[in-house]
Amino acid sequence: MDYSTISTPASCYADFCIVPVGTGSASVSAEVTEVQKLLRASGLKYTMHSAGTTVEGTWDEVFTIIGKAHTLVHQRGVVRVQTSLRTGTRTDKKQTAEDKVKSVERRLAEEGQ
Repeated sequence: MDYSTISTPASCYADFCIVPVGTGSASVSAEVTEVQKLLRASGLKYTMHSAGTTVEGTWDEVFTIIGKAHTLVHQRGVVRVQTSLRTGTRTDKKQTAEDKVKSVERRLAEEGQ
């Protein structure tokens, strides 16, 4: 098989949490604020939550913006950055992160929960 012909998925979502290491502070709100500004400027669809951010787009867009987030945190003087990451793709239909949440909320409503 010629692996060089395999393409990346057309679209994906990634849930990521950037952790600056060795800053001497437990707070990461300054770094998170800068990453959120970057995401806002990117034009990609994203949702911040209490333990990270979900971003949606093409594979290349999503992983490029996460890489830029790393660089941005490094530019703030943080020499080590770790990221927890979960990503998902599907080929049977288009589905946003918001669609996934609405699907569960609809089921809960149908069950009277």
